[in-house]
Amino acid sequence: MANDDDYVLLESNDGFKFVVSRKVACGSGMLKSMLDDEAAFSESRSKVCHLDYRGIILLKVIEYLSYKVQYADFNSEDIIEDFADRIDPYIALELLTAADFLDT
Repeated sequence: MANDDDYVLLESNDGFKFVVSRKVACGSGMLKSMLDDEAAFSESRSKVCHLDYRGIILLKVIEYLSYKVQYADFNSEDIIEDFADRIDPYIALELLTAADFLDT
């Protein structure tokens, strides 16, 4: 039985590996489905998700998911930091594609 204190491994297509808490990873609808204990996905047993994104993109997705968890209990008007300021325009399109696929 998994809980929010578990950790999972997210691996990019260029070999970068990131260990993140299950709570952060499950901020993505796609990762949540992949890691669901009731699902028949191998990722739910191995706690390893191989994703077809470059490491820099996966890192920014993880950064956003962490931001999302950090501010989950805040009202939107109380958040003074805009995440969009952290996005390099050179990766914006690739990041948008990844965010859409991962359902963040």
